[in-house]
Amino acid sequence: MILLDYKDRRPIYEQIVEKFKHLILSGVLNEGDNMPSVRSLAVSLSINPGTIQRAYAKLEQEGFIYTVSGKGSFVTGTDSILKEQQNEWFEKFKELLAEGFLLEIEPEQMCAYIKKEANQ
Repeated sequence: MILLDYKDRRPIYEQIVEKFKHLILSGVLNEGDNMPSVRSLAVSLSINPGTIQRAYAKLEQEGFIYTVSGKGSFVTGTDSILKEQQNEWFEKFKELLAEGFLLEIEPEQMCAYIKKEANQ
């Protein structure tokens, strides 16, 4: 389920957070699904349980999972998270559009590029 890239310069916990976010947003993990226990995931990835705990804490802080004492961690509903992520993306896109206009890229060129990339 989770593969780590030890050549990646990012900390291991950030890689774990990114992988779980992708699994949740893509629907591989659904609302209410039980997350692997900290201990079992640490053993399967051969890393320190504290690293997993740090990743889970970040996921919980960002609203992707919640913890029930004595039961484990579970995936939250993704509707609000997805909406928030989309809003962030649109803000970044607006910034890129403004930069493109400064670089005198025509709207038609931008649209053509978007269509080309979408079809790949």
